[in-house]
Amino acid sequence: MNDAECQLLLPDPHQMGQIDALAARQVPIRTLMENAGRAVARAVRRHMRPCRVVVLCGPGNNGGDGYVAARRLAEAGWAVSVAALAPPHPGGDAADVAALWTGPRVPFTAEEVARYDLVIDAVFGAGLSRPVGEDVAAVLRAGRRIVAIDMPTGVDGATGSVWGYAVPAELTVTFCRLKPGHLLLPGRELCGRSELADIGIPESVIAPAQVRTWRNAPGLWQVPHCGVESYKYSRGVVSICGGGQMPGAARLSAAGARGSGAGLVRLAAGPAADLYRMQAPAGLIVDSAPLEDLLHDARRKVWICGPGLTVDEVAATFSTLVAAGRQVVADAGAFSMAAGQPDRLRGATVITPHAGEFARVFGHPGADRPAAARQAAVRTGAVVVMKGPDTIIASPDGRVAINDHATPALGTAGSGDTLTGIVGAMLAAGMPAWEGACAAVWLHGEAAMRAGPWPIAEQFDLHLGAARAKAEALGKETPGKKMPGGKMQG
Repeated sequence: MNDAECQLLLPDPHQMGQIDALAARQVPIRTLMENAGRAVARAVRRHMRPCRVVVLCGPGNNGGDGYVAARRLAEAGWAVSVAALAPPHPGGDAADVAALWTGPRVPFTAEEVARYDLVIDAVFGAGLSRPVGEDVAAVLRAGRRIVAIDMPTGVDGATGSVWGYAVPAELTVTFCRLKPGHLLLPGRELCGRSELADIGIPESVIAPAQVRTWRNAPGLWQVPHCGVESYKYSRGVVSICGGGQMPGAARLSAAGARGSGAGLVRLAAGPAADLYRMQAPAGLIVDSAPLEDLLHDARRKVWICGPGLTVDEVAATFSTLVAAGRQVVADAGAFSMAAGQPDRLRGATVITPHAGEFARVFGHPGADRPAAARQAAVRTGAVVVMKGPDTIIASPDGRVAINDHATPALGTAGSGDTLTGIVGAMLAAGMPAWEGACAAVWLHGEAAMRAGPWPIAEQFDLHLGAARAKAEALGKETPGKKMPGGKMQG
């Protein structure tokens, strides 16, 4: 794992516990706690003006961070009180730092909290494993503005789901690495602005935790470089199966593939070829020959099957492509074909379902969507791109990337068809399936961000070249330099 990949790791709370335990062999927990609390106090002072603050402290190490933050803010002249849900566990590091707090201690009640301008939530953090009780929820609801330490109380750090109740924070300060729950919805919205602080955990203790989840960004992958000797076949050929009823979907996939760098895009339309030729751009080749004949061309290694296709059209093409040993990106009509029968997708290289299509094939994913995507990848043998505002890219080998580099503008008809074309272009250029899918999702999001307010799917491909150039530039950053992911705006 290179330095950039390591910076993008997203440990879950269990893995973060392992990292903390390994770190404690080199740096005392008490020191890490002091550093964490100091980082929280600095973040509060950076973003807010002095005001009356109450720090809500739980009995564990998250509460210990809160006691330190309270002390540091008080030393800076802020009016700070502490309200403890329960005293720290005797003999622990949190108890030691709690003993250093000499300021006001107030009741842990909603009536008391309502008197303050700012609440610092240090109750439970990311590792919560049970629903938040109404007594704690009522206290949190009384806060006017909230800054959370590590994770807003009630948000599962592994899945972003809510245990009972969670109040939205204005700012969340976490340590060492972001957690999956900072990127996955609804956790991402509940965190507000998430900031990552270095508290002195040695980088050497992170790899042994065997984290298999990353934030999706350049550095996790690199798009292939187009050099002076590149030509259309070295850049790759993308072939798309065109249906007779919805030609627009296949054209959008073709535009996505061409815009993101494919050397040649061909649309296999069979009897419907004349329908496509009437509106095909000059650089798109439309084939009318039977699929079996087209497969004689060994250069056509990557095929897109599903956009705009009926169930019968998918059934007539998908198995033929798989039997021919082609890399297949399956979307849209492929999920109607495989509804309730996920094994029918075996042989695909990448599948790109949105939430509804995923549920139709695999069942409802439940609260732990990364786990559901991993299971679907194992079941089908394909890389799974579970599309959404927090798209999850899962490999059969267990790797998962979570993408937050996107915009609501992608929620428009045809956007997914464009994405399948980008995936096809990355595969055709020689990228491995998981890395290629990750790159495609990021490029798709970047293009949408550049397309301006209220774009339509036909506009996304116009910005893919600039998106790819940005990805190349970010991917060339100096090894060891922190990649995108230190701060995020939720």
